[in-house]
Amino acid sequence: MKKILVTGASGFIGQSLCEPLSKSGQSVLAGVRNLNSILINKNIKYASVGDITFKKNWKNCLVDVDRIIHCAGRAHKMIDTKNLDTYSLANINGSKYLAEQAAEVGVKRLVFLSSVKVNGESTVQIAKQKFSYKDKSNPNHSYATSKLEVEKALWEVSSRAGLEVVVMRLPLVYGHGIKGNLARLIKLVKSGIPLPLSLVKTQRSMIGMDNLVDLLIHCIDHLEASGKTFLASSEEDISTPELIKLIASSMGRKPSLFPFPISILKFLGSVFGRREEINRLVGSLRIDNSYTKEILNWTPPLSVEEGIRRMVQGK
Repeated sequence: MKKILVTGASGFIGQSLCEPLSKSGQSVLAGVRNLNSILINKNIKYASVGDITFKKNWKNCLVDVDRIIHCAGRAHKMIDTKNLDTYSLANINGSKYLAEQAAEVGVKRLVFLSSVKVNGESTVQIAKQKFSYKDKSNPNHSYATSKLEVEKALWEVSSRAGLEVVVMRLPLVYGHGIKGNLARLIKLVKSGIPLPLSLVKTQRSMIGMDNLVDLLIHCIDHLEASGKTFLASSEEDISTPELIKLIASSMGRKPSLFPFPISILKFLGSVFGRREEINRLVGSLRIDNSYTKEILNWTPPLSVEEGIRRMVQGK
C-alpha cells in the first residue's frame, strides 16, 4: 500500500479524487487549507496545510509519502487575467517548495495538474485541428503562464533532485459540483429559457470527473508516465448545442435553442464584458489524447453522455 498526498483536497478535483484513491487500496493523506471546510471521510487522513503561497515546511506532511497528486493552486478566473503575481505565489513558488522538499525526503513521484491553456486558448485561433502533446506552449494569459512556469519549475527540480514528475494538462473538467460557466449553463437549461446557440458548430474537448480520476490513478505507478506531459480528454468532442441537448436530456427536458448570428454574440460579449464566456460557448478547443491513451494504456471508462448525466443528476 502506497501513501499518497493529495494537495488541494477540498477543491473540486481533489475532493473527488480522494475517496476513489482510498478505495483503490491506497493510503490517502488529504492536504486541505483548513479542516473546517470539509466533510471528514473516516477512510482518509487529513492534514491542515494552511496557506501554501509562501515557503512552507511540508516535511511533517510528507512522512512516508510515496506519491503526490498536486491539485492545489489558484483556479482560473476570467475577471483576473492580467495580473501574473496573483497566480505566481500559489501556482509557482508554492509548487516549487513542495517539489523540493518532496525530493529531499524521498517522495518518488509528483503528478501535477496543469491546464491545456498552456497550449493555447483556442484551436481555431491558431488554425489547428487539435492540440497535441508535441505542441510548443502558447499561453495567452496569466493563469496559463503560471501553469507553464510551474511545469518548468518542476522539471528543474526533477532534473536536479531526481523526483519523478508527471504533468497532466486538463481541459474543462465536468462533474457533480461544477461551478462557473457550465454551472450557469445548467441553470439556464433547467429554466427553459431559449438559448441563441443553435448555429454553433465548433467543438470542445472536455473530461468527466470519473474519467479524470481513473486517468490519475493510472499515473500513480505507470512506469512510462514519468518525465512526460499528457493531454487529458474523454473520447468525444462536442459542440455547445450538443452539450445543451445532453444536459436537457439528463433532466428529462427538451432543449430550447434558436439561431442567432455568432458574430453578434461575440460583439455583445465584448460590450458587456463577457467576451471570454462567449468565446468558450462558440469557440473550439480540441485535444488529441492518442498519446495519453497509448503510453498509459488507458481508455476513458465513461462516455461523455454518461458523464453529463451523472453531473446533472448529482451522481
